[in-house]
Amino acid sequence: MNNITTGYLTRAELWLYITTLIYFLMNGAQIFETLVFVPKWTDAPPVNFKLLLDGRGASLKNFWIVFHSLHEVTFILAIVFCWKIDFARNWLLILFAIHFAVRVWTLAFFAPNIINFQKIAETQSMAQNLVSKTSLWQTLNYIRVAIFILVSIGLIPLCIRVFNLRH
Repeated sequence: MNNITTGYLTRAELWLYITTLIYFLMNGAQIFETLVFVPKWTDAPPVNFKLLLDGRGASLKNFWIVFHSLHEVTFILAIVFCWKIDFARNWLLILFAIHFAVRVWTLAFFAPNIINFQKIAETQSMAQNLVSKTSLWQTLNYIRVAIFILVSIGLIPLCIRVFNLRH
């Protein structure tokens, strides 16, 4: 860490703070969605699945694609700009690996199930075990959101420690 300039440290702090801020904003949206929106569409399947349809409900697909993409770019920039700070780089890589694993889980489980629920709403078709499927989705979503919150909380001591490098 001997070759870290003030300019380098400023950029490291900036991108670390930006990614932390965006992560907490994303958590706020996830908490709202989990506590307000998800209980509404999971309450009476398939009747309430119409809430998931574009144009007739809350289209959250584009919102989450943009928000996650923006956050992941800032997260990667934080890693890049903190690279010379060993403890920050290592901790960011661990947190990013956890975040990435949950994103893969999202793309492998949550997204395909939402798409299936939307198809049921569009076609008015019936599917087997909808109550148990939506209940499982909702329960696992609590776990997913909790992991995202824990990752963002893990950024706080890192921000403090990087900030303290100046003092």
